[in-house]
Amino acid sequence: MGRRIGMAAAALALTLAGCGDGGQAPAPRPAAQGQRLKVAAVTVPELKPVAAEVATRDQAEALVRIPGRLVRLSVREGDLVTRGQAIGMVVDERIGYETSAFQAQIAAASAEADRARAELARIEYLYRNNVYARARLDQAQAAARAANAQVAAARAQRSASASAAGQGAILAPATGRVLRADIPEGSVVAPGMSVATVTSGPPLLRLRVPQSLAGRIHPGAAVSVQDDRLGSRTGTIVQVYPAVSGGQMTADAELPGLTTDLVGQRVSVLLEAGSRQGIVIPKRFLITQFGVDYVDLLGRDGSVARVPVQTAPTAAADRIEILSGLGAGDVVVAGTAQ
Repeated sequence: MGRRIGMAAAALALTLAGCGDGGQAPAPRPAAQGQRLKVAAVTVPELKPVAAEVATRDQAEALVRIPGRLVRLSVREGDLVTRGQAIGMVVDERIGYETSAFQAQIAAASAEADRARAELARIEYLYRNNVYARARLDQAQAAARAANAQVAAARAQRSASASAAGQGAILAPATGRVLRADIPEGSVVAPGMSVATVTSGPPLLRLRVPQSLAGRIHPGAAVSVQDDRLGSRTGTIVQVYPAVSGGQMTADAELPGLTTDLVGQRVSVLLEAGSRQGIVIPKRFLITQFGVDYVDLLGRDGSVARVPVQTAPTAAADRIEILSGLGAGDVVVAGTAQ
């Protein structure tokens, strides 16, 4: 029994000795050798996430000019068209009947004009031989002029009817890409109905901004886009529309490299809405481990401590804003040993 107690006491002594060695302070990390940066507060644009859509400055509508039936629509969404190009045809059968009626009127008026001219020639002969008086000749000449006028009127009516039929052609109102062409062939249409929508003008981003930001956005404000298709791009607000609909207002932003191939695509953007004081550092000073962001902070004695920070994106792709974890005057180090 005494032997067991002695062995337990010896083991306890060894354990306490080990704990005493582990309680010693760890050796400080070596002095930093990487690039250093002294943190300072700067004016930071306040960025707000908003929804946007790739659009064009204007959208032109291809309208029907006469009532009738849409017998042909030769474009589909995504097609490129040029201004004045025929993209569809509307036929009004009633116009064809009217044209035939006016053609018959021309034939009747022409026959009457031929008769009047023959009558005038006969009366002129008899007038020269002193058979008819001057008044009878004047009457025949007036009848001949009236018959010729009837022919001209009938021809004008036929031309007007044929012109109305020609207005059944639907023309592209602008050069651009077709955004909408969803009226099926065979549909009955009326004057002023839109059968296709065509882009017009350069492509841009159309932003839907909450009305709470109405007084904080202005032309020239920066817009930043991070998108798989568009990539990382920065643009500027060029127009703010002075109207609110459904609690939102509209603004247009120009973005370099946009094409009409992307019209209708929705993206999320960061909109500059004012400014504030903040801390911004280059991304190369940021260390991410297991989903947590850190920076290496230089102490007064030259040692380095790795501290967690909270970050936010900025308009510049190579810089990051530090929301917490650093203060003005701190020195951070890049490229320190792990």
